[in-house]
Amino acid sequence: MTQIGGVQSWYLTVTLQLIIAATLHQSFATVAPPTTAPPHKDPSRPERGNYVINNSNGTCLLASMGLQLNITLSSTSLNKAVQDVVNIQPNLTKSSGSCGPDFASLQLTTDAEKTNLTFFFTLNTTSNKYRLSGVSLSAILPNVKEPFSAHNSSLDYLQGTLGYSYMCREEQTLDVAQNLSINTFQVQVQPFGLAGDQFGAAEECQLDEDDMLIPIIVGAALAGLVLIVLVAYLIGRKRSHAGYQTI
Repeated sequence: MTQIGGVQSWYLTVTLQLIIAATLHQSFATVAPPTTAPPHKDPSRPERGNYVINNSNGTCLLASMGLQLNITLSSTSLNKAVQDVVNIQPNLTKSSGSCGPDFASLQLTTDAEKTNLTFFFTLNTTSNKYRLSGVSLSAILPNVKEPFSAHNSSLDYLQGTLGYSYMCREEQTLDVAQNLSINTFQVQVQPFGLAGDQFGAAEECQLDEDDMLIPIIVGAALAGLVLIVLVAYLIGRKRSHAGYQTI
């Protein structure tokens, strides 16, 4: 009987571990990971816009993404830096751009042409890898006397392979300059190697891969615990049956 009680106690301990693991899995599923994005005055997510650039050969650039600008301004009256958050609204935005063998651009003009946001992509013809290499923003903001501008031509974001699209479902923050960062949502972009007017096969970002990896690890741990509990139960039954036979 002592052996049976010990097995039952061990069975309860393992079951408790299983419950704790399930609780941790639930917390992974419901608690959002921290983000490096600056705090937003406007927490609403921007709408996802679809942008197409054509040249004489047909469609040469496709982009689908939600964009949110985080602009830092120096306030003379408040004597400190303040942040303005601007969502790019696709239905009020015009797109234009250009494509070349190893260079492409996407310009988004919005807010009655007061805001001009341009993305620059470059292709390394040796490695057949492309990237977002530059961003430029000029904007006339309300209650600000001077036009706002920011530019960086040495970026290394949204990296992909020629003929493939870059995809990232998770929110990302692209740090452009000290006074500008861009939050991107549900990005899919392909600035080179398009075949027709459709995206090529997607290469997913590291954030998406990590997000998929966590449920796999937790699921494998739960499966292992279930197997241990099942083996313990079978061993306990076998020993209890042998004990009854001896009595």
